[in-house]
Amino acid sequence: MKALELRVGASAVKRLEMEGWHADLIDGLIGASGGPKWLILGRLDRVIINELLSGRSRPLDAIGSSVGSWRHAAMAQPNPIQAYDRFEQAYLSQNYASTKPTIPEITDVALWLMRTLLGDDGERHVVEHPWLRSHIVTARGRGLNGRPPGKRLITGMGFAALGNAVSRRTLSASFQRVVFASRNAEPLTPLFDGFGTRYVDLAKNNVFNALMASGAIPYVFEGVYDIDGAGKGAFWDGGIIDYHFDLKRLPEDQVWLYPHFSSRTTVGWFDKFLSWRADRQVSADQLIMICPTDEFLAQLPFGKIPDRRDFGRIPERVRETYWRHCVKESQQLADEFYELINGPDPLSGAIRL
Repeated sequence: MKALELRVGASAVKRLEMEGWHADLIDGLIGASGGPKWLILGRLDRVIINELLSGRSRPLDAIGSSVGSWRHAAMAQPNPIQAYDRFEQAYLSQNYASTKPTIPEITDVALWLMRTLLGDDGERHVVEHPWLRSHIVTARGRGLNGRPPGKRLITGMGFAALGNAVSRRTLSASFQRVVFASRNAEPLTPLFDGFGTRYVDLAKNNVFNALMASGAIPYVFEGVYDIDGAGKGAFWDGGIIDYHFDLKRLPEDQVWLYPHFSSRTTVGWFDKFLSWRADRQVSADQLIMICPTDEFLAQLPFGKIPDRRDFGRIPERVRETYWRHCVKESQQLADEFYELINGPDPLSGAIRL
């Protein structure tokens, strides 16, 4: 059984045919939202940062929402493998007092996870990395969505969901995209056009809060308020607007690598509830997507990768054992990718988009 699926767009195919895999091949790296789903990608990420990108000589734009931005923060550390190891172990061992933990309890655990990931001086390393240019995507609430959890926020989220069902563009009335990015990063257009997109310089004093805001799911985590350099307001999960990102809007004449937990994507968080927008396979000329095959996913316990619904549905000891098994199995993805980038055929087994 093959574990890794390689999906490549037309212009990326040409680049791989001419150049093969090398440290400076890709222009951008994408990290999607997905909560515990990231666990299936951790071993693969280690190969990307330690093998494929080792010795890179030019800047790399790394865009991430929610846990996607957290993964990139681990990559930016002086020893990314150690950062991944401690974050993974903490994530696997997280526990709660009940099957229905409160928002403050979940937030406290998330704060602990982020501090574990970053270590003592991790914020500085994210800001000062010599070539990894972080773009941490958040959604700043407008109107009722700028409120703390309560009836007004419930109403605001409801209006946002209804508007989004008509047109994704209506989300700009409810949320503004705010991207916290390395000072030397250029705005990424057309990927981040619309939604009143604002860029804020990453600095040591706002990295932690930007990363926390990027994963702040309303009614799961507490929002992050009044972030340094970004002004007043409630900052929420970047996945609200950019859940898996609009891959049809990638910058032209570039190659983007997307390690993802599925061959299918959903652009925005509210789109998950719309059958005509959710779980769509996309074609983008600039894209190299690496993801688990359907066969690999089917043979995992419960026939799926870890996800946020496991909390409360699966007893804690069973959940942790299941998650650890998935992480162990995911080494197959890492091994196959290592063989691919070091093998004679850079497009071995590729599905051409």
